[in-house]
Parts: sequence; structure tokens; C-alpha cells
Amino acid sequence: MQATQEPAPARKKVIFSAIQPSGTITLGNYLGAIKNWVALQDEYRCIFALADLHTITVRQEPAKFRQNTLQAYALLLACGIDVTKSLFFIQSHVHTHAELAWILNCYTQFGELSRMTQFKDKSAAHADNVNAGLFTYPSLMAADILLYQADLVPVGLDQKQHLELTRNIAERFNGIYGATFTVPDAYIPKTGAKIMSLQEPGKKMSKSDENANAWVAVLDKPEDILRKFKRAVTDSEAKVRYAEGKDGINNLMGIYAAVTGKTFEQIEAEFDGKGYGDFKVAVAEAVIESLRPVQAEYNRLIADKAYLEQCYTESARQALAISRRTVEKAMRKIGFVKSAL
Repeated sequence: MQATQEPAPARKKVIFSAIQPSGTITLGNYLGAIKNWVALQDEYRCIFALADLHTITVRQEPAKFRQNTLQAYALLLACGIDVTKSLFFIQSHVHTHAELAWILNCYTQFGELSRMTQFKDKSAAHADNVNAGLFTYPSLMAADILLYQADLVPVGLDQKQHLELTRNIAERFNGIYGATFTVPDAYIPKTGAKIMSLQEPGKKMSKSDENANAWVAVLDKPEDILRKFKRAVTDSEAKVRYAEGKDGINNLMGIYAAVTGKTFEQIEAEFDGKGYGDFKVAVAEAVIESLRPVQAEYNRLIADKAYLEQCYTESARQALAISRRTVEKAMRKIGFVKSAL
């Protein structure tokens, strides 16, 4: 009797995401994006990158830039990115990113790039250095994604426009030359914490905020975290409940829910009859405890440069092998003479 053949396992969808190694990862980055990355690793084929090529659209101090990159790599590993499950490399180590970016520049319209909101905002913020890289930044982002035939890309509101452009570029190229690139979709997490400023809860938490009390870094000391939460802006009602017009308390409840797993109803019951002072301290202590193992693992990893190099080099080697096939396919379709090198 002939044995029945087991069906082949379904192909895991590919997710690509990147973050700039700008030196500081905030609680907002961690709860809003990085924890989602970590959770995706079992269900998807995840490819993560430190987008250092994107970083140089703003002038960098070389020694600090190198330090920031290594620290960001170690910290993301400490947060839970697992190189036995995912690829996690430094973007500049995989030369195909720059190669495909140039090709895609030639399939991206000037008008499309000039409409990018982020280009307008960054040009205003860095008026003394409005360089061509800042303008063509979205073409490099498209290359990052299309190189790996990514099915899905986790995006926030500030990147939705760039992903739409990536889709347009892929569809344009495929329309001219036939199926070459997977047209990616946005990945919207089922649950995602949107962490706002502790001082201006109507805007997103950002390390670029001049008020250091507005944001918490993942590597902040416990006493600094406690101080920042004690100074967090609330309202005059002095009742812990989620409601419209209570942006400060809503934000603190969102943070507490994200690090404890409790629902808003459970949080309201827990702090019924208690004031904002008690609640702020409780949120701070919960954040400190949730970050404690991350900080300990980071301190271990950053002291082991050889291990970090091993991780990012092996991931880059695999990423290059995958992405080279995409570049060669695109170049063959355009009509480039194949290199013998």
C-alpha cells in the first residue's frame, strides 16, 4: 500500500521592517513597534534591518554614529529579536540596498517624491542641508522592502505614504517588465500601543522632543523613569478612568495596560478611590520592572562585541544572498549585460 504524501508546509509570509540607529530607543518605540516585531517572529519570515543608510540624510558625527549603530543592534536583540528565527542586519552591509535604490530612482517620478510629506517636514527642519538623499529617501525605502519580496510591512501613520509609493513603484515596474516584485501590503497589528508624550499627550512620544521629561528611553535608569512619570501631565478630575478629554490619563493607562496586560476596566477598578499620584508611581514601577530584563540583557550583549559581529555578519550574508537574486532579476529584465564577476 502506497503511503500518502504529507502536504508541504505553507510558505510563511515575509515581513520586512527597519529602524534607524539614531542612538535612543524610546518606550514608545518599544511598546508601539519593537514588541510587535518580536511577536511576529513565530508566525512570519521576519527580515529586520538597522537603516543606517537612511540615517545619513542628516549629518552624523562618525564615532557617535558607529556607537549608536552597535548600541541599537544590541538593544534590539535584548528586546527579543532572535537571529535564530529572523534576519537582523545592518543595512549598509548589504550593498544590494543601494544598488536597487538607484534602479528604482529611475522608475519613481519626480512629482511623486515632491509630494512626500516627510520630505517637506524634514526639509523645513534641516533647511541648511536639503540634500538629494533626503528627496530620494522613499526610493531607498522601496528598495529595502522589494529586495526581499516582502508580503507585509508594519507601518505607522507617518510611513503609510511611503508604503503606498513603494506599491506604485512595484506595480509600475511589473507593468513594464512583467512580474518582478511582490507588491507589499501594510501590516496593521491586532493590538498596538500608541504611546504619547508625557508632557504633551496630544502628540506622539519622540526622542527629538526638547523636553527630556516628555519621553522615556528603554535604557533610562529606574530613578529617571520614576521622576518622569511623576511629572507626567494629567488633568484636574483626579479619577483614573479612560474618557475623551483625558489625554494624559488615557496615555498612562495605555502604557500601564501594555506592560501589565491588564484591560482598562481592570485598571479603573484597581485604582478606584486612589489619586493620580498613586497611579503615576504604579505606572512607573510597572515600566521599570518590564524594562529590567531588557536592560540586563543589553548590558551583557554590548560587552560582547564579537558576538554582535557574528550575529549581524551572518544575517547580512543571508540577506545578500536573497536580495541579490531580486537585483539580478530586475537588471536582466531591464536589459543590463550580465556581469561575469
